[in-house]
Amino acid sequence: MAVDLSLLGTPSEPFDFDVEGERAKAYAAATNDENPKFVSGELAPPVFAVVPVFDALAGAAVGLIPSEYAMFIVHGEQDMHFHQPLKPGVTLSTTTTPFAVRGAGSGTRITIETKSSDQSTGEPVCTQYFTVFVRGLTGEEDGGSDKPTHDFPDTAREKPVGEPYVVHVDDDQTFRYRDASGDMMPIHVDDDFAKQVGLPGIIAHGLCTMAMCSQAVVERACGGDPAKLRRLAVRMAANVFPGNDVEVQLYEAGTTDGGAAAFAFEATSAGAVVIKNGWAEVG
Repeated sequence: MAVDLSLLGTPSEPFDFDVEGERAKAYAAATNDENPKFVSGELAPPVFAVVPVFDALAGAAVGLIPSEYAMFIVHGEQDMHFHQPLKPGVTLSTTTTPFAVRGAGSGTRITIETKSSDQSTGEPVCTQYFTVFVRGLTGEEDGGSDKPTHDFPDTAREKPVGEPYVVHVDDDQTFRYRDASGDMMPIHVDDDFAKQVGLPGIIAHGLCTMAMCSQAVVERACGGDPAKLRRLAVRMAANVFPGNDVEVQLYEAGTTDGGAAAFAFEATSAGAVVIKNGWAEVG
């Protein structure tokens, strides 16, 4: 087996990250998010929470995934649990933990959990589950706990929330997102490289698409107040290409056991479903 299951459940040493107001504002601009609380720097956009943990995630993945598969990693799912709003000026202390390995036919799904807290108070800020699919890594044994689910309930389709929320993906979007997020994967900015690995050209970052979906959730489900968002989860289902729109449709999905209002959503772009099993909790 290429994946070392003995690493599952072992957290990293904590590492710190200063949430800077200018960088948070740059992230909002890079995802075309004009929410006043982000533009002013009062709050950081919810999906900005990936930025403080990005480098540590890469390190955790290197420990699990053989180096020869590095270019075959696809970000499959992202699940973010917000314990409090992310505010510029806070220093986050984060641990990363290899969480689960699941064989999946043509490859392997690997989930890494991150837990970020306010360094000064110790209070939790955000827990995240990053799931990647490693193409061609087959024959792996399952290990670890099941990650939280965020399946789309069929009954929710009967309760759409308004018309689709539309965000345009600019021609330079991937370059701006690279600079704001620190995600330097060449498939997002190098057309020749993208074609060498079998893509038709540059594709948008999956987390940029997720951030665009978050705009719909904040506007339609949170009444414009991002502090109300408690959870945001997606499955990346297809590539998004610069120059197209992302259309996000929300649906009412009842109430969680904890009393939060639940919403399911999907996103399409150029006729394809690009985000499936979207899930948001608001309270």
